[in-house]
Amino acid sequence: RQRIITLDMVLLIIILFLAVVAIVVIFLSRRFSDDARKDTDKKLRSQKKLMTNNIAHELRTPVTSIRGYLETLVDNPSLPEEKRILFTQRAYLQALRLSDLIRDISLVTKIEDAPEMITKAHIGIRKITEEVFDELGAAIKEKKISVDNQIEEGVSIKGNYTLVYSIFRNLVENSIRYGGEGISIHLECKDSADGKLNFIYSDTGSGVPEEYLDKIFTRFYRLPQKEMLDTEGSGLGLSIVRNAVIFHGGSISAFLLKPHGLEFRFTLSRI
Repeated sequence: RQRIITLDMVLLIIILFLAVVAIVVIFLSRRFSDDARKDTDKKLRSQKKLMTNNIAHELRTPVTSIRGYLETLVDNPSLPEEKRILFTQRAYLQALRLSDLIRDISLVTKIEDAPEMITKAHIGIRKITEEVFDELGAAIKEKKISVDNQIEEGVSIKGNYTLVYSIFRNLVENSIRYGGEGISIHLECKDSADGKLNFIYSDTGSGVPEEYLDKIFTRFYRLPQKEMLDTEGSGLGLSIVRNAVIFHGGSISAFLLKPHGLEFRFTLSRI
């Protein structure tokens, strides 16, 4: 029993650390909002305040869940082993969700508030997409998803690796999370005379009702639960995609596919 308690305490320390990081994120966001420069207009201050409130709301759910599971473990030392394992696993999953949320918030904040600090280098798009599909390979296999990656070797841009990676990762995660099982993912790229690369990313999943198409890039926006197969996303994925595309001098739009599916068309500047 002593060994089990020790493992729980290690997990508790890790989760508390994540919670502290989350609190720091909230504090920094609030400070940026509260200490907004005097020459910043009211609209910007309002947007920052709204973001802070949204961040606090999104962080509250996993933190509350983690606290509930840990309190159950601490208050019930004689809990059966299978229950201890179950609650520990659930707390761990919520900790992962919290960690992903903090990562996404940090990325959005960096793109919007300090774009001049983001460095660029020559990066290969084919390599990035292969890394994304490889990292998410287990989830792709579990959902029986087929992948058709037609990005050719040699396609490259001068951009930020982390942001470009986040574009493709979030699109693929979106398909995995909301598309359903047995779907297909297609990715292609065509060059253009204006120095930009034209990308098409599509899946044959459940798609999005047309009335929500203009909202899916909004920060923290989620479709109504009845339209979703999974509600565990941060609500930041497609917002990150849009901001990262804009940072690289491009634009992005979403379209419905028939009979079902969703397609994203976006551009990235080569330089």
